[in-house]
Amino acid sequence: MRSPLTTLCYVEKDGCYLMLHRVSKKHDVNKDKWIGIGGHFEGDESPEECLLREAYEETGLHLTSWKFRGIVTFVSMGVDLEYMCLYTADGFDGELTSCNEGVLEWVPKEEVTKLNLWEGDKIFLKLMAEDAPFFSMKLMYQGDMLTYAALNGRRMELLDVCDENGELTGVVTERSVAHAAGVMHRTAHIWIVRQGAYGDWDVLLQKRSMGKDSFPGCFDTSSAGHVEAGDEYLESAQRELREELGIEASEEELEYAGRYDSGDILAKFRGRPFHDREITALYVYRRPVDAASLALQPEEVDSVRWMSYGEVRRAVEAGDPRFCINPEGFRLLGRYLEEHPRQPW
Repeated sequence: MRSPLTTLCYVEKDGCYLMLHRVSKKHDVNKDKWIGIGGHFEGDESPEECLLREAYEETGLHLTSWKFRGIVTFVSMGVDLEYMCLYTADGFDGELTSCNEGVLEWVPKEEVTKLNLWEGDKIFLKLMAEDAPFFSMKLMYQGDMLTYAALNGRRMELLDVCDENGELTGVVTERSVAHAAGVMHRTAHIWIVRQGAYGDWDVLLQKRSMGKDSFPGCFDTSSAGHVEAGDEYLESAQRELREELGIEASEEELEYAGRYDSGDILAKFRGRPFHDREITALYVYRRPVDAASLALQPEEVDSVRWMSYGEVRRAVEAGDPRFCINPEGFRLLGRYLEEHPRQPW
């Protein structure tokens, strides 16, 4: 019986990782994938003894400096449970040799995520790039599809990757990975509206929490969020309204106003790049709402306020930095309200 304990190491040199393209074995769970070097514990080996032996056997290199980065628990249907000790190494002696597991290649770190990787690997590679402290991660797969991810015991948000037309590709990725690489994914946005005093519409704005990883403290859509993997737009809209504002909305109360492409949004927050590409379904909610009585989710929403559609439209079109509202989506809202001035119920 093979040990459920393994090591995986990313050897570093001149801004590159030593990557192994697993193409040599016919029956290989990692067939055609790019991974680091490593393998199963043998006998009574310690993690470091396994690390050093596997590094020498697969590359001919004697590691002289390494760092234990984390523990990764893998769960996959039809495959034995695996606990992987994850390392990086920045010192070694010897000359690189050929490997019977596949082809070894030095790949620039910024190019690694463009390779054919396991989606879960992209998560811990990102954590290592950010020099995250020692972590424990759990990854679950069904075939090649990532179905669950948790970091230090907390569930991570998984998203369906879609193409330029918003059609699902069958790939699932983690939220922060999607925003780092600019991967197209789905979101649901809900505008809460009421008839204004002077014939214009009022829209309810949420001010984003200062703890948000993007656009902290900016005025945004009434409620919005990602469509999680396996979910649909409408149920996501209902969930976001409930979680962020405490509003229980029925399907009939949410009016579908259309769908739009957010375009490429490139920014940087807290020193980290943010690349957002979304296909967004837009909904309108017109039931009476007392802003002062809403149950705001503090992690997401700092406060809410009513403003006229026209005032917000002028600010958004002018690029007012207090707002992070997509102009195309706000125009879509305006067109819908013009064409549907009254509630359909």
